[in-house]
Amino acid sequence: MRMLYLNPNSTASMTDQVTAVARAAVPEAEVLGWTNHEGPPAIQGPEDGAAAVVGLMAMLPAAREVGADVIIIACFDDTGLDDLRAAAHCPVIGIGQAAYVTAALAYGGFAVVTTLQVSVPVLEENIARYGLSPACTAVLASGLPVLVVEQGGEVVLSRLSDSITDAVAGGAKAVALGCAGMAHLRSELMARTRVPLIDGVAASAHLARALVDALR
Repeated sequence: MRMLYLNPNSTASMTDQVTAVARAAVPEAEVLGWTNHEGPPAIQGPEDGAAAVVGLMAMLPAAREVGADVIIIACFDDTGLDDLRAAAHCPVIGIGQAAYVTAALAYGGFAVVTTLQVSVPVLEENIARYGLSPACTAVLASGLPVLVVEQGGEVVLSRLSDSITDAVAGGAKAVALGCAGMAHLRSELMARTRVPLIDGVAASAHLARALVDALR
């Protein structure tokens, strides 16, 4: 099975981190990762998302040529999901979508901890569109930019841990990590907070594998 992760932003190091997490989650699958070099350096709000869609769509012919069995949008905003799904030759899912579905099925109620406040309305709209608003207790902004989160470090881990703690205090049973750049931080954040954390990259890899198997 061949999974193709499309990173809507132009930061190749984030693509590498995403594919590493996905490969660890489903080592039996072939995982490819492509970077949208025409996109903004990070997707932070609806304007960045809109600017990334043209580049994502341009990668679909090559995705067909390499025989991708499933395409995963490697941005928690699920950038361009409807457009890509309508045009692609195979199923398309988003890492945000995968995290929400996994959290709702496993825990019922969940919160999301994301990066900047500008991303909160985008995520809330997506959650509503997926019919999962009743399960979501809150979408919280950590105040950390995407590329700062990707770099990690003590300041990032401390801020995210505080936001996760706030989410649980607000009634969440689990927390979805609302940025692809948080995927590689999940283990450390779980050790610090002792809270069930859903990483959309790993969740999407498992969901993609199940989806492809179900359609065979």
